[in-house]
Amino acid sequence: MFKILSFLVAGILFMSCQCGQQAGAARKKVNPIVVATPERPAGQTDVVGLTTPKLDTVRVGFIGLGMRGPGAVSRFTHIPGTKVVALCDIRPERVEAAQNILKKAGLPEAAAYSGSEDAWKQLCERDDIDLVYIATDWKHHALMGVYAMEHGKHVAIEVPAAMTLDEIWALINTSEKTRKHCMQLENCVYDFFELTTLNMAQQGVFGDVLHVEGSYIHNLEEFWSEYWNNWRMDYNRKNRGDVYATHGMGPACQLLGIHRGDRMDYLVAMDTKAVNGPAIVEKSTGEKVEDFQNGDQTTTVIRTKNGKTMLIQHNVMTPRPYSRMYQLVGTDGYASKYPIQEYCLRPAQIDSKDVPNHENLNAHGSVPEKVKKALMDKYKHPIHIELEETAKKVGGHGGMDYIMDYRLVYCLRNGLPLDMDVYDLAEWCCMAELTRLSIENSSAPVAVPDFTRGGWQKVDGYRHAFVK
Repeated sequence: MFKILSFLVAGILFMSCQCGQQAGAARKKVNPIVVATPERPAGQTDVVGLTTPKLDTVRVGFIGLGMRGPGAVSRFTHIPGTKVVALCDIRPERVEAAQNILKKAGLPEAAAYSGSEDAWKQLCERDDIDLVYIATDWKHHALMGVYAMEHGKHVAIEVPAAMTLDEIWALINTSEKTRKHCMQLENCVYDFFELTTLNMAQQGVFGDVLHVEGSYIHNLEEFWSEYWNNWRMDYNRKNRGDVYATHGMGPACQLLGIHRGDRMDYLVAMDTKAVNGPAIVEKSTGEKVEDFQNGDQTTTVIRTKNGKTMLIQHNVMTPRPYSRMYQLVGTDGYASKYPIQEYCLRPAQIDSKDVPNHENLNAHGSVPEKVKKALMDKYKHPIHIELEETAKKVGGHGGMDYIMDYRLVYCLRNGLPLDMDVYDLAEWCCMAELTRLSIENSSAPVAVPDFTRGGWQKVDGYRHAFVK
């Protein structure tokens, strides 16, 4: 018996030692793959909190009038203090369709550019445009943004605004050099649950926000054919990684105050095999694809300098309910938008003066619907208090597109920092190249560059700017 007990004790001690060694190994810092951060060009400074002279009227030129551009033209006809000066698309019929939007709104026709691959350059070279609004295919976004800023224009670029680190650094360097705004047109940060939850987080309702989640889960089976020249499927065919991360990244990064007191440190990514992508190509073209790059699903985990985490997913290939995930885990509460909107809070976090009759609340179940409604009414964001009614009438993904465009114009007209700057653009777009790098190296950790090059702690927490 003694021998048996001795053997068991020795075994337990051995396993305990092994577990301790493994735990120690787990805590050991793994050196991530590091990509180069180019030196800031001489004479340049960062554009954190950039402000520019007020514009009485924001004169706009639109490039790209396919799926997203016409809606933007229409929305601008409802925004005070704007003038649509020029319209551009490689297809003349798309320009004409946008002209009809202006006519219907009782506005004069804009200057038209079309028919040539370089027609957009003529628009950027005009001296009567303040803002160039870019809604083309992804591969032209950064090129056009750089050219427009070099010709003295602010730029607003559809998502993703850049697909490679080289493109990202070109946009950053040009914005810093020209002192022109470069904003990515990320609409999801203005959705109603997201802004309300952000306001709650900023006021400490959830305590310290520890973990956030976001995604773009959207089966595009019905939409692939609508992309001119099949450009979006071609991009997924040739590129691996999370190529469309911004809808999930934007709200998540705002909750964590990324480059406003914290920044992303490193990421790890992995993907599934590609099944539906090559099947869709074969079904539509008859071509059998053996080297389709992008997996049906990509999953990325990110850790920040302040010890917080993010989970990001991308899936446009499989039958799943639409979701941007949007979850928040805090020391004192939880929020989630999909599949249902819900909050979970300790009773102590809820003021009985504002939300009566909540005695039955607990910290491991969602608050009742009436409590959720009372919370959302109490913490309704000032932007929505001002714009919700008009936004829902004008439309654009339920109104968030209108709010996005309105806020862009509002900040330009009042000389305020934009809600999203060029570093937001960089952080949300860098997922495309960095996740590919991780995946192609057996899901190795990859360091996320400091795109501010030292300025990420200059601002403490994310805030929208308003006229005082």
